[in-house]
Amino acid sequence: MGAADVVPGVSGGTIAFISGIYEELISSINNVNLSLLKTLKKEGFTSFWKQLNGNFLLALVSGIAISVVSLAKLISWLLENQAIPLWSFFFGLVIASVFFVGKEIQRWNTATILMLVLGAVVAYFITSLPPSANTDSLPYLFFSGALAICAMILPGISGAFILVLLGSYKTILEAVHERDLKIIITVGFGAIFGLLSFSKLLKWMFSHYKNLTLAILTGFILGSLNKIWPWKEVLETKTFGEKIITIKEQNISPLSFDGDPQILWAILLGILGFSLIFMLEKLATKK
Repeated sequence: MGAADVVPGVSGGTIAFISGIYEELISSINNVNLSLLKTLKKEGFTSFWKQLNGNFLLALVSGIAISVVSLAKLISWLLENQAIPLWSFFFGLVIASVFFVGKEIQRWNTATILMLVLGAVVAYFITSLPPSANTDSLPYLFFSGALAICAMILPGISGAFILVLLGSYKTILEAVHERDLKIIITVGFGAIFGLLSFSKLLKWMFSHYKNLTLAILTGFILGSLNKIWPWKEVLETKTFGEKIITIKEQNISPLSFDGDPQILWAILLGILGFSLIFMLEKLATKK
């Protein structure tokens, strides 16, 4: 999940889904509420930790943190120097995840098909939107943090990409570089609010409409393929702080690519990404 979140356009939620921990993640986030404090006060730390599902969350958060710290520079370098093989790997991975998540749908009917199509159209539309003008309004940044964290736990939609769309990316990036605690805390509270509230909605949907929820999430993953197609033509860029962000681009055929399309490497790494999902599934089945 940490490695995926470093790559703009790839969601950590997709990785959570295909590794079989998505529902447990949503349930564990829902455990974070005021009753935890009551449990800690009345029954002690052991009961508190068990109710929190602490071992799971600690392992997950530690893994994400280690991955972000250790892989951020490598993936940034790959994005600049070996973008096509990297995107091809994730493209193969995401295609396989469409099949993987789709087969979890136990009953196909008109409603599930409509939800799948709706999810794909919404994700495609979101990944095609132009970014908004930059803004530094605190209420807007709170709202941006809430939306971005929701996107991060949704398969198929990148939280960083949502910040670019909302026009908050530059402000938040500069706040981190300049240690502007007012903005960082505002965005952080927005993220906590979004995470806790949105996870309740997702848990309710899984409890009452699991097939429809799986269908729309499968659609999200399918629609996100537009964003991670390896061969693109950049039409417009902007510099945000020390980073250059692509503002407008279009997918093109590898045969029309200006430069080395690296087709052989793209195919090999696409197959590797595709195969990795089924390897993860076998490991999960053994578990």
